[in-house]
Amino acid sequence: MKEKKYFSHETAIIDKGCLIGKNTKIWHFSHLMANSVVGENCNIGQNVVISPDVILGSNTKVQNNVSIYTGVVCEDDVFLGPSMVFTNVINPRSAVNRRNDYMTTIVKKGASIGANATIVCGNDIGKFSFIGAGAVVTKEVLDYSLVVGNPSQHIGWVSEYGHRLDFNEKGIATCFESNQEYLIENNRVKRIK
Repeated sequence: MKEKKYFSHETAIIDKGCLIGKNTKIWHFSHLMANSVVGENCNIGQNVVISPDVILGSNTKVQNNVSIYTGVVCEDDVFLGPSMVFTNVINPRSAVNRRNDYMTTIVKKGASIGANATIVCGNDIGKFSFIGAGAVVTKEVLDYSLVVGNPSQHIGWVSEYGHRLDFNEKGIATCFESNQEYLIENNRVKRIK
């Protein structure tokens, strides 16, 4: 018998066809459904549901009580806070089968989504962006953007370390923890050093 290279608690359910990377941990009462993919060094908290065909990149942290539905793709280094949720159908009805209408949502590298946030399907989340706790995302979130509220609103910019960025008159900001420099042009932020 081939030894698995990940840990799963005895109460976790892992359906056939799942691919799970080495050093990943799957905790109590979580369910990975058929053909889901979880990268290396991930942590899947208690009572998490990962629907069929979901893809989670390496080093993704999924906190307790999170539902990740078909159509969601998370790149590497994503943080999904406690009880946050994704949707995958824009107009669900109990009596109407919309399995062929699932929308894709991509959460890009390094993004963090706070506790109890809701991500309405079809709205991509930019790299290293930060979604505040309880936010309801109803439109695309730009790279390095900080958004809060219902519906979510852009209120600032954050570094790759998650700190607020204050831009000078030349449009440059420095993260105090990492000394990384960022440039803002045309309402877009990119790291320059």
